[in-house]
Amino acid sequence: MPLPSDYSGQTCSVARSLEVLGERWTLLIVRDAFFGVRRFGDFVAHLDIPRAVLATRLKALVAEGVLARAPGESGRDEYELTDKGTKLWPVVRDLMAWGDEFYAPAGALRILRHDADGGVLDRHGRCATCGLIVAVAETTIEPGPGFGHGGRRDDAVSRAIARSRRLLEPVRT
Repeated sequence: MPLPSDYSGQTCSVARSLEVLGERWTLLIVRDAFFGVRRFGDFVAHLDIPRAVLATRLKALVAEGVLARAPGESGRDEYELTDKGTKLWPVVRDLMAWGDEFYAPAGALRILRHDADGGVLDRHGRCATCGLIVAVAETTIEPGPGFGHGGRRDDAVSRAIARSRRLLEPVRT
């Protein structure tokens, strides 16, 4: 039996979630939004995604309430995560940890820290210093030991998010 073209008629929560997030570029767009990317052109520059594909994915994420369009400083709309979108942080964090475990032989590509006390967060978001589960808005990301290995992009967005910075803070290139 052939696979259906979409999962919208299924009652499985995983299938319905895949309907929103399962396309190849979507989680990378969401990841970049956590890193502070908000402008259409910055998504294009960092992801090297075709403009038409990005426009379609952003439109879908806005329609689903994962991202919202907001007026930007330049007068052009920007995209920011909604409350629904920020609830995806554990998914993105876990995928990063899983990828580091199995596909980063030189060590974690990025280290997550509690902004309040500098403690390293484990794969569940728990701070090694204070023991709290840290909210995404209180998380700082920095290059890890595996970050310098392999090919790195050298666009302005990549350089901005390669520095230690708080998640969700807008990237300004």
